[in-house]
Amino acid sequence: MALDPQMKILLVEDAGTMRKMEARILGQVGFTNIVEAVDGNDAMAKLTAEPDIALVISDWSMPNCDGYQLLQWMRDQEAFKQLPFLMATGHGDKAYVAKAKEAGANGVVAKPFTPDELKVLIEEAFGLKQTPAAKKEEGPKLSAEGKVHLKIAHIQITDHLALGVLKHQVVSGRKNPQHFSLETLCMPGWNPVQNALENGEVDGAFILAPMAMDLFSYGVPIKLVLFAHRNGSICVRNKTGKYVKPYQQFFKHKTFYIPHKMSVHNMLAHMYFTQMGLRPGVAGKEAVNVLFDVVPPVAMPEFLKENSEASGFLVAEPIGSRAITAGIAERQFLSSEVWQDHPCCVVIFREEILTKYPEAVQEFTNMLVESGIYIRDHVDEAAEIAVTFLDPQKKIGLEPVLLRNVLSDPQGITTDNLYPVREDLETIQDYMTSKMEIGRRINLAEFVDTRFADIACKNVPTAAGAGQEASQPRGAARKLGIDQTLASREGKYLIFTLGKERYGLGILDVREIIGLMAIHELPEMPPFFKGVINLRDKIIPVMDMRGKFGMESAEYDARTCIIVVEVSGLTGSRLIGIIVDAVSEVVTIKEQDVEDPPKFGSVVDCQCLLGMAKLAEGVTILLDIDRLMHIQESVQIGEAA
Repeated sequence: MALDPQMKILLVEDAGTMRKMEARILGQVGFTNIVEAVDGNDAMAKLTAEPDIALVISDWSMPNCDGYQLLQWMRDQEAFKQLPFLMATGHGDKAYVAKAKEAGANGVVAKPFTPDELKVLIEEAFGLKQTPAAKKEEGPKLSAEGKVHLKIAHIQITDHLALGVLKHQVVSGRKNPQHFSLETLCMPGWNPVQNALENGEVDGAFILAPMAMDLFSYGVPIKLVLFAHRNGSICVRNKTGKYVKPYQQFFKHKTFYIPHKMSVHNMLAHMYFTQMGLRPGVAGKEAVNVLFDVVPPVAMPEFLKENSEASGFLVAEPIGSRAITAGIAERQFLSSEVWQDHPCCVVIFREEILTKYPEAVQEFTNMLVESGIYIRDHVDEAAEIAVTFLDPQKKIGLEPVLLRNVLSDPQGITTDNLYPVREDLETIQDYMTSKMEIGRRINLAEFVDTRFADIACKNVPTAAGAGQEASQPRGAARKLGIDQTLASREGKYLIFTLGKERYGLGILDVREIIGLMAIHELPEMPPFFKGVINLRDKIIPVMDMRGKFGMESAEYDARTCIIVVEVSGLTGSRLIGIIVDAVSEVVTIKEQDVEDPPKFGSVVDCQCLLGMAKLAEGVTILLDIDRLMHIQESVQIGEAA
């Protein structure tokens, strides 16, 4: 039985640009009858109104009602218990995949995904295709010449260029492996690489280090034998908008693109924005004010161009440099500026290959290390090889001059130091599991097999061989030299008063100032919560700042007003009104006029304070609007609204 190409599909995704891309992917698969919803609540309404919907494809992290809540609601409704549901999510770690399936999802696809991946999942959801079983062990993988035929997966980034140089040297006859023949498989994204490695369709892969560690933690029989490179990623910011002090306001309440949740890019972006005093992350766990969204690397420039609410992206080169050249973006930083000489992608082999064919793996490792040094010493030729290897069908539009610039940047990618230092991986594991609550800890001694690198890197001057220390400090992320500038509290503030106290809010958090209007009360809410207002068909919760700060209440008068501000929530940002005694002015505050807040002695929780500004008009308390409410209060008020 074939699927009806006209069947109605409900696509649930809050990000407009992502929703457009996913609709386009569905069109490429052959489905054009698409109903769109912006969150779980919208999806529930459309499901109720349109009973002929045949399939739901939903994002996980969305405002108001997320995809997981939508799935639970559907499985509790008799009418939708059996309706096929696919979760399309930026939560690519296996823990989330298992959670979605346990709740009743027919399939889970991690962003970014391809048309082929989506087509297979849709067919599986309707019982037209079985999930492939794990590959059974076969006999020796030998070519006609008696060599082990190694199939190695990779994607289209310079991080994997050492593999391209090795392939070029083998094909051109410069190198003649005695123990292996080489087949490289260029895949359209990280999910196909992960799936091919997990299912035994390839023998090894160049893959993101956190993704490899996540696979290992769930029992996939793989080992890390080498780093694929060090450094090599770039962060760019959208050219749309003014980048002025305070710089964090450029990124606040905006989307920032990363290539995968289980990536060093996610970790480095988190480090960077945290140093700026922001709270970055994928929505759903905490109140984030820089919302990470997962986008296919090659599509990032297009997404940034189409979405003015996207602040930038962090990705492997040459994608960022291409966006800069195209006039879409401006350079923010190179990844080496956040963590000097960091690893990112790693070289993984399935365990049976290491056990059966150690001579082939050793020879491959030796030649890969040599290829990395070749890139360092022959940048021009490496750039020419990169164009053919990374863009064989000329779809990306790579040019040798662009690759030369990327490869020759002294702070950019390095391929001459590939020894797999466990302390570096421990840094990644510590940060992601402890500070980001992503993934789970593994035994790195069992995961990393250094015996091949011990030999391959032994006589490499710049590499860390067995028993040697690395040439650069390992295992510790260094802070940016421009931390304090980026985290500056300098900027424009809206000043309001409560009694005799002056308070300041960052002007970019303020959406508008309105007079008092009819407030609709709601029961069983915190005492400072006054209710909701209907402002141009938007329902906005309102709280009284005197009540929030535990101050004595006062009669509202002609100067009393509501400031509508944008506040970060669990799944993004929302508008909230705050009632104040009066608004006085907008002032520009210099960093040198701001002191750190006291740890005690204020009616305001010190966690809500940015600092104390000493102005001619008097001391002004600068507020962090996102921290004014505890998470539970935010959830309660958001649900009420």
